[in-house]
Amino acid sequence: MSKGAIQVILSLVSNKNELAPKIEQQGELFAQKGYRALGVAKMDSSGIWHYVGLVALFDPPREDSADVIRTAVSMGVDVKMVTGDHSAIAKQMAAKLGMGTNFVTASTLLESKEEEAVKLAENANGFAEVFPEHKYKIVEILQNKGHVVGMTGDGVNDAPALKKADVGIAVSNATDAAKSAADIVLTEPGLSIIIGGTEESRIIFERMKSYATYRIAETVRVLIFLVLVILIFNFYPITALMIVMLALLNDLPIMTIAFDNARPSPKPVRWKMQRLLIVASVLGITGVFFSFMLFLIGRDVFLLNTQTLQTLIFLKLAVGGHMTIYLTRAEENNFWHKPYPAKILIIVCEVTQVVATIFAAVGILMTPIGWTLALFVWIYAFGAFVVANFLKVFTVRWLNKRESKKNELI
Repeated sequence: MSKGAIQVILSLVSNKNELAPKIEQQGELFAQKGYRALGVAKMDSSGIWHYVGLVALFDPPREDSADVIRTAVSMGVDVKMVTGDHSAIAKQMAAKLGMGTNFVTASTLLESKEEEAVKLAENANGFAEVFPEHKYKIVEILQNKGHVVGMTGDGVNDAPALKKADVGIAVSNATDAAKSAADIVLTEPGLSIIIGGTEESRIIFERMKSYATYRIAETVRVLIFLVLVILIFNFYPITALMIVMLALLNDLPIMTIAFDNARPSPKPVRWKMQRLLIVASVLGITGVFFSFMLFLIGRDVFLLNTQTLQTLIFLKLAVGGHMTIYLTRAEENNFWHKPYPAKILIIVCEVTQVVATIFAAVGILMTPIGWTLALFVWIYAFGAFVVANFLKVFTVRWLNKRESKKNELI
């Protein structure tokens, strides 16, 4: 007795031309109901094969598969099914999972011209009747169009496509070959962990963006201010020791950005360096303006001597710089909106600000300015912080409108 694919078993029997229409019709009926059909044949005593019948098999999806797919789609991920099953089976399974039923057979995809193949691959909800070598080609077609492609797999035959994909994910029961080729190996059954990984990666991205924006803004704010004051007034606004102290005080809050609360983007994210540079520059230039104005107030209004004026500027740079972290951590929102900063970020920022204030007011390693001037610097820095916040929000909204118009034109 032998069992296998319908066409393979048909090739064993002598009356295959007579049986083929009936067997293929029954196989199609099974497929429409989501069943896989295996042909069964038996050899008689004279060595002749006879087709015995069909065996219907049902391989149901995991209970969490529909929820995983639904969540992934809501996060902007275009989920596509790749299966070796008949198109009818694939469509039936996709309907149960809440997916679309626009399936393309591998042969149709590969026989199409390049441009047509790209359109088919992009618009398809899945690919049916796929052989192992087709999976690699499907990944390649989508990548050549500029898509970031992730793929899950478990078998030896999936290894080339897992290696080719931007993110190859081997499931928990995958073969050693698939695990070796994959970038990520799941240790628990199911695919729900992929959703958690996607959310966490987007949170990390938001933290990285916050860090990059802050570093650029702070560099612009401090360096341009120092250079302008030195070139215009031939005056050194802070000493070398103060620069070292600023660097040390800034490093502590910066490290806490890695633990900050962040809201993952609802859609896939990419680095938009032009946008990041514009936002950081607005914050940095705003800081330069207010630092410059404080320098003039201290020199021409308060008539401070050189050493006292340097301490005043040091405290402004320390307090204002740490406040900037609250602006860069939530690009599109005002600083008082959720998600709120993590406790560790608030504690470290405020402690370092207090330390800088004590050093400046009392005169540790610098000329003291007293508590009255220190309080004035805090009020002044907070006013500059509020203005910078509204300028940031205005800039981000302007960038959003510009991107929307650009997308409409495309």
